[in-house]
Amino acid sequence: MAKRKDTAAARDAARKDVAQNRRARHEYEIVETVEAGMVLEGSEVKALRERGATIADAYVQLRGGEAWLVGAHIPEYHNAGMTGHDPQRTRKLLLHRREIEGLGASLQQKGLALVPLRLYFRDGRAKMELGLGRGKTLYDKRRTLVERDARREAERAMKVSRRR
Repeated sequence: MAKRKDTAAARDAARKDVAQNRRARHEYEIVETVEAGMVLEGSEVKALRERGATIADAYVQLRGGEAWLVGAHIPEYHNAGMTGHDPQRTRKLLLHRREIEGLGASLQQKGLALVPLRLYFRDGRAKMELGLGRGKTLYDKRRTLVERDARREAERAMKVSRRR
């Protein structure tokens, strides 16, 4: 049997982002990130691969020792027929019990929120990166924007000086 080469392009294709929640990094200061699996129906997986998803308005709830993704929109798969899925249904997230307990303790004690950051496929399985974040104040958001603009200006200046 011939061995399959594991190229960088193959790894990048295997880790393709399906959806990102860019607003979460603006609204929250992310303290910790966790990777979780998702319980999906077949038509949901096909729809993710074909059209993607929207997780901008989604959030995570911990109920009864389980993690649930609420508010994520996975569009219907047009070839699913009568057995399609509900695009807005609540989906179970797969985490270890100790991870759920630790996240639950952090959420209660420190006043943090658990928000989805990105949805992607890794080794053929749908994964979600969750961020444990503290809400930013308006001042913090402005400061972040100013810092980002200053960093861009510095990079532009460095590019110009390298060309000369």
